[in-house]
Amino acid sequence: MRLESNSLKNPFLNKIIAAGRLTRQGKLAEATLAIQRALSSTSQAGTHTPAFWPVGVGAAAVDSPLILDGLVREAVTPSRPSDDADTTVADRDSTPERVSTPGRFVASSFTGATGTRAFKLFAPAGFEGESLPLVVMLHGCTQDPDDFAAGTRMNELAQAEGFFVLYPAQAKRSNSHKCWNWFSPADQRRGTGEPALLAGMVRHVLQTHSIDPDRVYVAGLSAGGAMAAILAREYPDLFAAAGVHSGVAAGAASDIPSAFSVMKNGPAAAPPWPGAGATHWPTPARDATADASPRRVPAPIIVFHGDADTTVTPANGDAVIAAALDGVEAVAEKVFGNADAGQRSVRRTVWRAADAGADAPTLAEHWLVEGAAHAWSGGAPAGSYTDAGGPDASREMLRFFLAHPRRRS
Repeated sequence: MRLESNSLKNPFLNKIIAAGRLTRQGKLAEATLAIQRALSSTSQAGTHTPAFWPVGVGAAAVDSPLILDGLVREAVTPSRPSDDADTTVADRDSTPERVSTPGRFVASSFTGATGTRAFKLFAPAGFEGESLPLVVMLHGCTQDPDDFAAGTRMNELAQAEGFFVLYPAQAKRSNSHKCWNWFSPADQRRGTGEPALLAGMVRHVLQTHSIDPDRVYVAGLSAGGAMAAILAREYPDLFAAAGVHSGVAAGAASDIPSAFSVMKNGPAAAPPWPGAGATHWPTPARDATADASPRRVPAPIIVFHGDADTTVTPANGDAVIAAALDGVEAVAEKVFGNADAGQRSVRRTVWRAADAGADAPTLAEHWLVEGAAHAWSGGAPAGSYTDAGGPDASREMLRFFLAHPRRRS
């Protein structure tokens, strides 16, 4: 009786039971397809072992991409089933099955003048010959590309909508907690440190894949969000827009003590709203050897932050917007609550240029998620630091990104 009760909550077992039913009905081809679909769905569960996995066979038995002495082994990751994937095959006999080709999730590494970092790249299947957007995803502390991909479900969205996803990996030798060093002055400037390394990695991927250079975006969580803000500020010629989730404003700290202060209290004396005056943190001085930057036009930015975040105080979300729109005459066009069924409530603010019409693209969006802690909104439990109860940050960021191709001078 206990096994029967648990089976109702286990999609894998439901599919196996459905396959047995089809076998008894003599529908062998359909039964085989059901078994294949069941096995495919378990491969999407990240590193978690299915509830009824045989003893001795777990996540370690599944091949994972490795980088050893510069050798790269490739892993192919099927796309996640659609929302109705838990329906048994027997219930879907009357409808034709749409079989999607799995995308490729490939491990590699990049070496630039300022160092080497591993990365993973998701390439969607079925879009051959098209020039696709690229979304760069920067993980938070203690995370890695696989964890971040599982938690944000960005690869599934990429397969469905058609775009590449690049996941740079912070090296433990560069930060013991695998945080991006957003608080270090040497890692806040164009042409030096981690910003130069990440920009070089992106340019490498642009050269080797069919990617639209006008639709390159960057997003990150926590330390990754802080680095995304830096990249958007320092490389507006490379990134068309940015997403900052639970992060801090570019240049808001200059060392570890100031980083903890900013995380706890927010940047001191930051203007409360865009257009209220210059931000208190200056743009870092640039080395004479740093590559020249074009005229700086604020990159459109979307911010997500939980109002119950005790790791990075929500005031930092306001500061990210303020820094991004500093010097721009912007108005908050809409401020409203947004609470879909079963989701957390949201206070969402949208900014447009003050002299632009109602049809002008947004300059910034701020999503303050009520009751959410330090976690990716709408994320999957398969990854760390996720909040399944919030609105889908991945989907909202993608919507914002695709509405903002790069603006050429």
